[in-house]
Amino acid sequence: MPTNGLHQELKVQFGLVNDTGRYLTAENFGFKVNASAPSLKRKQTWVLEPDPGQGCAVLFRSSHLGRYLSAEEDGRVACEAERPGRDCRFLVLPQPDGRWALRSEPHGRFFGGTEDRLSCFATAVSAAELWTVHLATHPQAHLLSVSRRRYVHLCAREDAMAADSDRPWGVDALITLIFRSRQYCLRSCDSRYLRSDGRLVREPEPQARYTLEFKAGKLAFKDADGHYLAPVGPAGTLRAGRNTRPGKDELFDLEESHPQVVLVAANHRYVSVRQGVNVSANQDEELLHETFLMQIDQETRKCTFYSSTGGYWTLVTHGGIHATATQVSANTMFEVEWRGRRVALKASNGRYVCMKKNGQLAAISDFVGEHSSPVPGPRASWGGRRAGPWRLSPSSPPGEDEEFILKLINRPILVLRGLDGFVCQRRGSNQLDTNRSVYDVFHLGFSDGAYQIRGRGGGFWYTGSHGSVYSDGERPEDFLFEFRERGRLAIRARGGKYLRGGASGLLRADADTPAGVALWEY
Repeated sequence: MPTNGLHQELKVQFGLVNDTGRYLTAENFGFKVNASAPSLKRKQTWVLEPDPGQGCAVLFRSSHLGRYLSAEEDGRVACEAERPGRDCRFLVLPQPDGRWALRSEPHGRFFGGTEDRLSCFATAVSAAELWTVHLATHPQAHLLSVSRRRYVHLCAREDAMAADSDRPWGVDALITLIFRSRQYCLRSCDSRYLRSDGRLVREPEPQARYTLEFKAGKLAFKDADGHYLAPVGPAGTLRAGRNTRPGKDELFDLEESHPQVVLVAANHRYVSVRQGVNVSANQDEELLHETFLMQIDQETRKCTFYSSTGGYWTLVTHGGIHATATQVSANTMFEVEWRGRRVALKASNGRYVCMKKNGQLAAISDFVGEHSSPVPGPRASWGGRRAGPWRLSPSSPPGEDEEFILKLINRPILVLRGLDGFVCQRRGSNQLDTNRSVYDVFHLGFSDGAYQIRGRGGGFWYTGSHGSVYSDGERPEDFLFEFRERGRLAIRARGGKYLRGGASGLLRADADTPAGVALWEY
């Protein structure tokens, strides 16, 4: 069955955009609300909650303040209530163009306005009372069918998406939500868009755009004809059905997409569980048994590795590593050391994981290099390799037996969000903004432990003088990814500095430590 505690349902957070393109904002001072912000940040983020009274009404809670939006009988609005009362209840009335009208349930008036002139006193809906829903959740996730309890994934042979997978395993289970013209598109891992007839197309055409609707905390996708996406037939093919109202078949959960990785040892073999419970570096191909779900504990920053056979890596007698644990414990946690293009793993016994002569992994080294055999030839340098298809080359020198190449496989396309917003190419420039409400989708390449990032128009990211980062390079430059926190990574440039956002709103490579503004949701 799905989750087993591995994939957490995402709390749906969103912004509300009025007719002038400004976001509903909850202010700290006086708990006032306005619609003045041009972009979606913490103060503009809201959570939809069902009314405890089991009616049709909903509650709008400020994610920033933890307080509820309310409207009094005279039309005055605020975000002051710590607990939801009668004045906090609203009815959401979806409009044909996908926008929402919000009506106070106890008073029957509509909420709207501009800048700091917001009220809930209109007796009819005009443009000023219409709100566009903009998801604040990171747009790359897994999509779970509520009725079938199966995950949506790309079926390349059938040229379709289908909800028929028990687990969101592999790159084909990654779904990217693209916000276009007040609507959303569903983008597959190979950068195609799902049309309402079930076909996959290269461009986000009108038939591939959907209006988001919420029902009991779940998502529904309504097409241009008023029908909803649903899994259809025995194969669970995703396309618009006949229903014009969302039922259980038309509802989906968004779930967090943890990194899925492959590891390569010093013998150029993939780490695998193909031949039993032992975790061994003995495979030449990167398939299901060589893929591991990597989860990072928020408190300790240590990692677990979950195999496709249904077990966590765990430390056993004499330092052995088996993929047999069914629950997370101290013995399933590994500390990751980021060593340039390689990583080292330290187990709960305080020793490093190394590859033994028979390929099996064991935590028996007191330091990196203890069990390594001398090999001729220099280590691979940090810069200078051209990007391209990644293969295990017997001619490239292996590293220490305690070092591994770690490759992220379920982000062939990448969306980055920092503390101030999403990363997006600046209009009319080759530089990158880090504070945008909209986002660019970047393509990843991989070579010998490093990543190459390709942006809009096919240009590569590269670093210039004084820490500047540009996106129109003709040749790829290598960047290192370090998975430092749950859902967040640090990106290290060739000069050893980390990419960061900041007050200027521009992406720069001048941070000394991988923390704060140098961490990115991915």
